[in-house]
Amino acid sequence: MLSPRTRRGLEGYGFIAPWLLGFLGLTAGPIGYSIWISFQRWNVLTPAKYVGVANYRKLFTDDPLFWKSLGNTAYYAFGSVPIQLFLAMGLAILLNQQVKGLSIFRTIFYLPSIMSGVATAMLWTLLLNADIGGINFLLRSLGMSNPPGWLNSTTWAMPALILMSTWSIGTMMLIFLAGLQGVPESLYDAANVDGANAFTRFRHVTLPLMTPTLFFNLVMAIIGSFQIFTQTFIMTGGGPANATLTYVLYLYRNAFEWFKMGYASALAWVLFAIILTMTAMVFKSSALWVYYESERA
Repeated sequence: MLSPRTRRGLEGYGFIAPWLLGFLGLTAGPIGYSIWISFQRWNVLTPAKYVGVANYRKLFTDDPLFWKSLGNTAYYAFGSVPIQLFLAMGLAILLNQQVKGLSIFRTIFYLPSIMSGVATAMLWTLLLNADIGGINFLLRSLGMSNPPGWLNSTTWAMPALILMSTWSIGTMMLIFLAGLQGVPESLYDAANVDGANAFTRFRHVTLPLMTPTLFFNLVMAIIGSFQIFTQTFIMTGGGPANATLTYVLYLYRNAFEWFKMGYASALAWVLFAIILTMTAMVFKSSALWVYYESERA
């Protein structure tokens, strides 16, 4: 009794039903529940109690650790993202040259990105050890008598994490490399005919055509940097003296150490708003600096 169009529609919904049920039960459902929990006071062991916007009010008016963790996260984000972008672009340019053994070099630079986050954190904990770490051993061999304490220092702990962030730029590097290989060779040939040197070719040919790729990597790097957790959880526990207490680590403590589920949910939604705002600002600014060849008049 059903028309062919209706049958095709029902068949389509039948095929996507497993994903749809999983999305509703495992993604959309928990998201909606977390919104409700953010207006409650709930410690898991006792029934939740509605407190309105008290959790959000406490965040902004009566929680110095909220501001501390947010400041630390912003420090990490604004310190690590530019460095990652610069190094990833530089490596991509080097790996875009026609040299012998190129595939081996590409593999070597990408391998750190596929390592487990915990394994990477343990490795860098050893490298950054103030007494026996490889980095300080190298600095002492270069003549520095008093190298930084790194993870034991309130001054150097966050720069150490920013330094560590350069370890996992392989994915960003590959995206830049794909973008570089999409630049038409004819544009370089035209620039050579006009007498452009290497820097001029990069400034007026490569960089403009790479801005969409740069835009994508910038957005993803900002989102990832504001969600830093594994490094601080494994390597420093937020110390010393909360110098590396990042936002997601503070959220985790509220939820799973202190069982303040309502407060942790409020923290999560504030983080969502912050990341959304940062991303929206980057998108808004893209009209000023991102060049799409298809839009050329």
